[in-house]
Amino acid sequence: MKDIMQPKAKRSRKHKSIGDRVFDWTNYTVLTALTLVCFYPILHILFASVSDPGALMAHKGVLLKPLGFTLDGYKLVFKDNSLLNGYKNTILYVGLGTLVNMVMTILGAYVLSRRDLYFKNFIMIVITITMFFGGGLIPWFLLMKDIGLYNNLWAMILPTALSTWNIIILRTGFQSIPKELEEAAVIDGASQFSILVTVILPLSKATLAVIFLYYLVGNWNSWFNAMVLLKDRELFPLQLLMKEILVANDATATTIGSAGGVVINSAQSSTAFRELVKYCAIVVSTVPILLVYPFLQKYFVKGVYVGSIKG
Repeated sequence: MKDIMQPKAKRSRKHKSIGDRVFDWTNYTVLTALTLVCFYPILHILFASVSDPGALMAHKGVLLKPLGFTLDGYKLVFKDNSLLNGYKNTILYVGLGTLVNMVMTILGAYVLSRRDLYFKNFIMIVITITMFFGGGLIPWFLLMKDIGLYNNLWAMILPTALSTWNIIILRTGFQSIPKELEEAAVIDGASQFSILVTVILPLSKATLAVIFLYYLVGNWNSWFNAMVLLKDRELFPLQLLMKEILVANDATATTIGSAGGVVINSAQSSTAFRELVKYCAIVVSTVPILLVYPFLQKYFVKGVYVGSIKG
């Protein structure tokens, strides 16, 4: 059967019209260009992070390969206690925060997906309003401070415990599950919690993976709440320290002090190593979240599609 079908496939490719070929090559060209545009900034940062700092400062234009090779920037990053502490804080905030996010979103979406929920439309209107209107930054800050969410661990967890957009996506995904499955579980004597755990969640893996990725990336990149609600530098996440290094151009004395035994004395050398530390810090803070995406990629398109259908 395979031998019979193979010549036919070859003939179909061979007899493509000129318009089809032009269309295919145009797609390949555009997608290749977009891939290079998206991928080059990553390569630029990676090459710069292992380049000689002096040559890096003197270089202008496109960077297609490392300028020399040195790991002094990474030695500086991992030697700095503030960055390592920020890394530890970020892992804690991301782990605990994403757990709280998923639990709150699953419970809220499940309740809102029930067909017999009283005042369902009114509740959805109230929840949706919060996507478009807020009380403002100052009232929000005063509220967080009054309820004890200032300069502590929970200041990074509870204010962002639930996303209205994510709960709407997950609710829609739950509603797309055939109600006959739930009715069968009810006949078997299952409680609402059992229905959620044994029926709804196993059939919503794709949507849950997408929501999980949204929360994970959001928590990993979060820095604004930390800037507003955290005062103690020991509680700062990595992204807030990155903001200081990249935007405020503020690298600590420990970071710019020495690199693998090389003492940095002149202002020019300090500036060069400061640029090198920026690139290395970007790589260190980006790689972990990039490693997560390939494991969830197969669920991504399917999960968004399922969550967009009104059941």
